[in-house]
Amino acid sequence: MRNLPAFLVLAVSLSSATSAGAQALLAHWVQMAPGGVSEARVVVQGDTCPAAVIDGANVPMRTRAAPNGNFPVRLCAVTLAPTVKTVSILGAELHPPKLKPERILVLGDTGCRIKGSTVQACNDPKQWPFPQVAAQAAKLKPDVVIHVGDYLYRESACPAGDARCAGSPSGDNWATWAADFFTPGKPLLEAAPWVIVRGNHEECARAGTGFLRLIGPLRVVEGAPCVEHVAPYAVQIGKINLIVTDNASAVDVLPSSALVDTYKQDFAALPKLATGETWIAGHHPIWGVAGLKLGMVVGGNATLMDAEDGIGIPPNVDLLLAGHIHTFEAINYAGGLPPQLVVGEGGDLLDSAPSDLSGRSVGAAKITTGLSLPGWGFTLLTHTGDHWTADVYDSTGARERTCTIAARRISC
Repeated sequence: MRNLPAFLVLAVSLSSATSAGAQALLAHWVQMAPGGVSEARVVVQGDTCPAAVIDGANVPMRTRAAPNGNFPVRLCAVTLAPTVKTVSILGAELHPPKLKPERILVLGDTGCRIKGSTVQACNDPKQWPFPQVAAQAAKLKPDVVIHVGDYLYRESACPAGDARCAGSPSGDNWATWAADFFTPGKPLLEAAPWVIVRGNHEECARAGTGFLRLIGPLRVVEGAPCVEHVAPYAVQIGKINLIVTDNASAVDVLPSSALVDTYKQDFAALPKLATGETWIAGHHPIWGVAGLKLGMVVGGNATLMDAEDGIGIPPNVDLLLAGHIHTFEAINYAGGLPPQLVVGEGGDLLDSAPSDLSGRSVGAAKITTGLSLPGWGFTLLTHTGDHWTADVYDSTGARERTCTIAARRISC
């Protein structure tokens, strides 16, 4: 069904689910959660949650979110102990976290943009390659997938008669989440456990309700207000302590003092979370670089730069991961700051940046060496001896560049 428009795929899936039984499976994945645990989650069309078979034993799943008007599907979850080896639900195999993961796949900004007069050709795989990105990334058999945010871009209805997006759903509802994320991302969702980062498209004013319901880290409370900000939390990826930050609302320019204060609290909380070898994942890069029209170049997120000023980043943080800028960037900074990977080229309309970022200043940060690469794709981080290798792939699965990450420095 990969060649069908997403709305037809969804319709076929729902029809099959209805005829297949009361607990037909629409989506399934494993998600790493706060507190050093992980969850198996499934979306089903039915009145109850199925049982999970965990290491050969039937374990009831709990309803995370019951069907409602915008989300007429049931979301079920079950917590997995760190020692779990096998999980299956309704015959589908899931992959619990490995004790020693060595292949970490990073991607972000994957949805297809339909907003006002801006229309991406969602029905053309050459213009919206996320389905291909997900399929090619799954072939690499990662141990963990980190999505750095921005899942849902179909905010406006497709203009009447526009073949580029004809039949596309829109808005924060199950149909759109299925079309933009769950259906095209299926091969990769099923390939490995996921770490989920919230993007600015998942703010409460946009797709925050669906994000928190489907892939958020908090318990769903029906009827409660949308949670604007989630405090930083850590997940363990082998020896890597990954801190997941919610900086979705961190505006690039002209932040309010209240917004800066929110993120000051996040930076102040990092030392307690940053134990051992630590990476930080957040949607907005603090000191990223983006190109504008007429050759202008801008950089840095004003909210995060103001919040970080005077607090700093713990010295045992070895790497920053982000998206938001729709390109690949690998950046080293002066002054003892950790290096940055920007991996925001997963499917949405691309941004540009200078190919050589070396020598640029971003706020108070000075880039010593840095580069950007054009085009859609993803990055695979592989643990090799005493360092990590970062292989940058394009949307067809062709390797574009190999970098090494060691001693708080990226070498490409």
